[in-house]
Amino acid sequence: GDPRGSVRGRRLMTEVVHSRPSGLATKNGKVGTKVTVQTNYFKVLKRPNWTIYQYRVDFEPDVDNTRLRRGLLSEHQNKLGGYLFDGTVLFCTVQFKENPNSPYVLEMLTQSRQGEKFTIKIKSVGTVEAADSQQLQVLNLILRRSMEGLKLQEVSRNFFDPQAKVILDKYRLELWPGYTTSIRQHEHDILLCAEITHKVMRTDSLLNVLSICLQNCDDYRMGFKREVIGRLLFFIRPGRCLINCLIAGLIVLTDYNNKTYRVDEVDFDSSPLSKFSTKDGDISYVEYYKKRYNITIRDYKQPLLISRPTEKNVRGGATQLIMLLPELARSTGLTDEMRSNFQLMRAMSEHTRLAPDRRIDRLRVFNQRLQNSKDSVECMKSWHIDLDKALVEIPARVLPRESILFANNSRFQCDARADWTHQFRDRAMFKHVDIKRWYVITPKRNLQETKEFVKLLRRVGAGMKMAVNEPRYDELPDDRNGTYSQSILNATAADPQLLMVVIRMPNEEKYSCIKKLTCVDRPVPSQVVTLKVIAPRADRASGLMSVATKVLIQMNAKLMGAPWMIELPLRGLMTVGFDVCHSPRNKNNSYGALVATMDMKQSARYFSSVTEHSKGQELSNQMALNMTCALKAYRAEHGALPERILFYRDGVGDGQLHQVVNTEVKVLKDQLDKIYKSAGKAEGCRLCFIVVSKRINTRYFVNKQNPEPGTVVDDIITLPERYDFFLVSQSVRQGTVSPTNYNVIWDNMGLDADKIQLLSYKMTHMYYNWSGTCRVPAVCQYAHKLAFLVAESLQRAPSAGLENQLYFL
Repeated sequence: GDPRGSVRGRRLMTEVVHSRPSGLATKNGKVGTKVTVQTNYFKVLKRPNWTIYQYRVDFEPDVDNTRLRRGLLSEHQNKLGGYLFDGTVLFCTVQFKENPNSPYVLEMLTQSRQGEKFTIKIKSVGTVEAADSQQLQVLNLILRRSMEGLKLQEVSRNFFDPQAKVILDKYRLELWPGYTTSIRQHEHDILLCAEITHKVMRTDSLLNVLSICLQNCDDYRMGFKREVIGRLLFFIRPGRCLINCLIAGLIVLTDYNNKTYRVDEVDFDSSPLSKFSTKDGDISYVEYYKKRYNITIRDYKQPLLISRPTEKNVRGGATQLIMLLPELARSTGLTDEMRSNFQLMRAMSEHTRLAPDRRIDRLRVFNQRLQNSKDSVECMKSWHIDLDKALVEIPARVLPRESILFANNSRFQCDARADWTHQFRDRAMFKHVDIKRWYVITPKRNLQETKEFVKLLRRVGAGMKMAVNEPRYDELPDDRNGTYSQSILNATAADPQLLMVVIRMPNEEKYSCIKKLTCVDRPVPSQVVTLKVIAPRADRASGLMSVATKVLIQMNAKLMGAPWMIELPLRGLMTVGFDVCHSPRNKNNSYGALVATMDMKQSARYFSSVTEHSKGQELSNQMALNMTCALKAYRAEHGALPERILFYRDGVGDGQLHQVVNTEVKVLKDQLDKIYKSAGKAEGCRLCFIVVSKRINTRYFVNKQNPEPGTVVDDIITLPERYDFFLVSQSVRQGTVSPTNYNVIWDNMGLDADKIQLLSYKMTHMYYNWSGTCRVPAVCQYAHKLAFLVAESLQRAPSAGLENQLYFL
């Protein structure tokens, strides 16, 4: 195995995908109240006017470690002048003369500190002119070089400040504040986006974890593997036991090279005294780390950690296993146990959830450090780059507040928080389904607490004018999975409308067992609740009425009721959400979920479908198949095809946009046109396809405060090659609100930018798990919930008998 790891230079910029529909007149809307917002962008004041020469750098013998490659090249700085080197590609303003006898323009001999000799071979591959889009890649490299002058530490491609770390001694954690940055060409200017980020670092090395396992575990080897690799999960089906093994290794940081690795296995047969082969002969890990990094290994008996090379490593030719020492590796991120620790999460949120005013201050401090650090200033000046000191201010609009419709034409005008939770105290739901036949399955010892909660549900239902009959109870003698399974089989034989299943505490294995039965084998809407929620401690019982209200709303939605509705001006509109979730048990499998409305102006019905696809399989075929089924359901409901389809595609990164634009949309459009033309519509399908992105670094503020829900930005910080806009649709109680990016990549629906923005905002009001707005259109959130349920708990497609119900809420 190779103890060094392999990290080669990577491109910072993905290929620019031109997704703006042809013939688009303008992407700027006009509707709404005008406001001015500050953003987390700084303007690059003047675009450099230079020609940069690009070279490929090879080492003989090969060097995998990027830091070492950079160090060896820096020995020849006098020949290269000002340059940038990302590990493979060299950019500089010097043009070297071609050598007619060699493909290389320059060959230099160099030597490492340990005396190893290398030949550096530089080959010309082209130029980067001032007008080239690749210049942005160079600008990002210059920015990263400038940030090195701030004395920050690079971890996983982002820069963090160990000097400003927050130590949480009680939890053996450190929070490293840092920055995520990128430079792009926006509508009119080149802008630098800077976002505040944090890295969670454990203070314990994995050797400390091993020591704890030695002291506390009967089988310390299994205990240590469980901590650093993952846990074995068992899923039980009726009549037999189905075992699925979940292996999800820790991500660890090695301080000696600031690199992160995933732990895939533990080799207890090897130790630091074990040897591996090099070009100079065999060497032990103890000798290697002393020679290469001047690190003295203390524990000679510790096992070795194995990290398999990533796909990117393999593509780069690095196929060897990477061997790590527990003593030199420490975990990053949080475990599930840590995330469930309320005190820990609250302590972290005090430092990570920055209010807008604090975030703005931190961004200004970052800019000042960049402008005042000697090394940073010299780097930027040498490349003739000037950065503005002020945050970019841009025009924005606040869309009109929505009216929420309840029964009997009752309506509520949303306030600045876009939250209508309290309106259910004296209003009936827009459409309810009386619950007449239902079962409650509960452990016998907890029967009284369950009955008290059911009584509360019935009281809440009476206030909402929704009849909830007394259920039939099945009292379980124990809480084993098999006991729950048998009870569910007995209950479903009586054809109930709904099952409520009470479990003592959150348990993934038990939840999966229940959902497999009720979603696949014996399809029936089910509501799983925990005693911690429905029978809290006396000091937390004050919110129990609110819990009962939310549970009843969910149950009504699962039975094809509609807790509330919005005013929708368009008739014949189908809104579709599509998302993908990867299986945690088989990384080669994913599940694509589609959820579609059956025209909310005429009915409150939904259709859902899930398909499994393997790695390398085209997702577009499954998407088109799901849409065909959705159209069939719509035609069965209304006797005709929808007049317009508004399709929201979630779960797409920038690197996947090319695939979506050039394959998914084309296949989907061809399939829809075929269906519509066969139905006599010669013009085909009127479709608007929008990619929805939540994981973005853009933030904007109004007077150092969070913007109001409905605040839309469609200029200045948007991208010229896209028909895109940003929308803040939700409010937050802590920290800074995150906008969502909408990228319209196909549109022949015939609606202008205002209507697309208004429809997208309206759809964020229709998620029945929360009586308020959410970050994305509700159909996207429904698709995510369904894909997540199938990937995490079911691992197979649900029964078609549930496709018209929101059973996955």
